[in-house]
Amino acid sequence: MKSSTIRAWSQVHTWTSLVCTGFLLMLCLTGLPLIFHDEIDDALNPATWEAAHPDGPLLDLDALLAGALAQRPGEVPIFMSFDIDRPVVNVTTGPTADAPGSAMHFASFDRTSGNLVPPADVGGAVMDFLLQLHTDMFLGLPGMLFLGAMGTLFVAAIVSGVVLYAPFMRKLEFGTVRRGQSTRLKWLDYHNLLGVVTVAWVIVVGLTGVMNTLATPIIDNWKTHELADLVAPYADAPQPAVYASLDVAVNRAVAEAPGMELQFVAFPGSGFSTDYHYAIFLHGQTPLTEHIIAPALVSADDGSFAGMREMPWYVKALSLSGPLHFGDYGGLFLKMVWALLDVITIIVLASGLYLWVARVRAKRPVAGRGPVTSG
Repeated sequence: MKSSTIRAWSQVHTWTSLVCTGFLLMLCLTGLPLIFHDEIDDALNPATWEAAHPDGPLLDLDALLAGALAQRPGEVPIFMSFDIDRPVVNVTTGPTADAPGSAMHFASFDRTSGNLVPPADVGGAVMDFLLQLHTDMFLGLPGMLFLGAMGTLFVAAIVSGVVLYAPFMRKLEFGTVRRGQSTRLKWLDYHNLLGVVTVAWVIVVGLTGVMNTLATPIIDNWKTHELADLVAPYADAPQPAVYASLDVAVNRAVAEAPGMELQFVAFPGSGFSTDYHYAIFLHGQTPLTEHIIAPALVSADDGSFAGMREMPWYVKALSLSGPLHFGDYGGLFLKMVWALLDVITIIVLASGLYLWVARVRAKRPVAGRGPVTSG
């Protein structure tokens, strides 16, 4: 590789790294506890709650929805989701169906009695704070897109670092750490070694992180283009004033998708539906397909089945990017591997920052002497 090419790649690596390092350190530090989100929640919130009638029948969804709305007068339903391991339904409401997250209210209800389920303690609030900071820095879509840009620079820094690794290490064996040399050379070797052995994982996590920041425009594009034929007949129709039975709509959707399970419901006007339909999201039953969702749309006006749409490739990629980003698909062992690699990445980022500072200081003139020259 020509020296001019090496210098160009070195500039790319230096400046892309410098711009994004501070934000990447924040993401790595907040991401570390988020890897163990479920385990931390379980530890802080022991399973002391029990259903009122463990062996009794489940209330229908219309009765549960009515009870949830009675708790929040003047609000409308936005989402309804279902716990996997206990008979609990979660209802998200707000002043309008398109209310921002800060204006939404989340509550859980016992499906055997309709009673409120006690919320998580302060530990859950801490995890929610970390997740929001990790996702958009409390800036909404602009914050998400900004972090996506930082993630893109991070990927560029990784690629440029890999390109530079071979010419800079051509005289050394792979994995060499020059412990007997200066502190800066030793940390340069650690930086290079840890960076190159984790490169595949870092690229995967970086790219999935960028994908997650594009969730809002991806869903908007899906609604605008993939659901256009379903929305067209309702172009001049008002949003239904009275919704058809939710219970009937859900049962109809589940019947149209054998081999799939109910995940959540998006109500008309919400970010994951149209203004005229219940969007009933279902997922597969295998470890792989449980992260692939498919929406069935049911008219909220008369309960008629409008159709089922397979998600386009870019929405499937978004569905897979979340669990892949946090290692949330292979149990506790994989989470521990993700955490170890996260810690190594923190070391790589911090050592890269140290190397740049040390390099700048080395180039500064010493008091009473001229600038350091070579040759």
